Amino acid sequence: MSKREYILRYLSIMKKLRKSNYATFEEISSFLELESDRYSFELNISKRTFQRDLNEIRTLFNMDIRFDQSKKAYYIDDDEESDANNRMLEAFDMFNSLNMTDKVAPYMIFEKRRPKGIENLNGLLHSIKNHLVIGFTYKKFWDDDISQRIVEPLALKESRYRWYLIATDLKDGTIKSFGLDRIFDLEITKKNFDYPIGFDANEMFRNSFGIINKPGESAEKVVVSFNVFHGKFVKSFPFHHSQKILIDDKKEFRIELKIQITEDFIMELMSFGDNLQIISPKKLKNEFCRILKNGLEKNK
Repeated sequence: MSKREYILRYLSIMKKLRKSNYATFEEISSFLELESDRYSFELNISKRTFQRDLNEIRTLFNMDIRFDQSKKAYYIDDDEESDANNRMLEAFDMFNSLNMTDKVAPYMIFEKRRPKGIENLNGLLHSIKNHLVIGFTYKKFWDDDISQRIVEPLALKESRYRWYLIATDLKDGTIKSFGLDRIFDLEITKKNFDYPIGFDANEMFRNSFGIINKPGESAEKVVVSFNVFHGKFVKSFPFHHSQKILIDDKKEFRIELKIQITEDFIMELMSFGDNLQIISPKKLKNEFCRILKNGLEKNK
């Protein structure tokens, strides 16, 4: 059996348990049989091999799959890496799709806009995990000057199909975000730093829509209404983890958010044009109208 088949089997087991939460060996085995047909690989296994697979999954993916005696079924215990592993599953599905045929151009249309800087992801993640100071050349969008930065890398964050480095800039000791597409000549030093005690990147951006956050500023209650058609998009792809549905009927889709009102959040709302109505707060409504009026004046 090829290494690819082993990995595909591990990922298929993880996928099944994500979908079902709990699954018996027989249910997992049936799912592997379906995946065998889908991928044209033999993924069926014995119970003994399945037990070995669980150990491999624990080692490779840091995912612990346990057996619940009361339910007589397997489950994923404390899946802290769910986002990363979901991406891994998606990437492997894409990889297999691309390998189904020599030529995919007639059947798959790829986005021409691709984020830059992805080649530095592995090096940056290594630096973060090992607490290594890094240096790089950085160029801002709004400034022609190119600067040299020495930083302590803390986390990586994705926002609007771009990746950003969250790091402490040693120039002023401030935690900042740096777009990977604007980082050049990355240098990983051998100098270690102490990771800030209590720092939590997820908590830092808890009230943010994207990469912009306002330290010390509270989240605000935002209520927005959409027509039924565009409401379906918002329902299937929520703005924020705080999104709560207030109205969902044949006339209106209305939501409430607890979020900081930032430039990137306003830009996202603007993308819906006249297909939404801002109910509250008033300052967001006024800013939305101001931007629309300015755009109308410039395009007369």
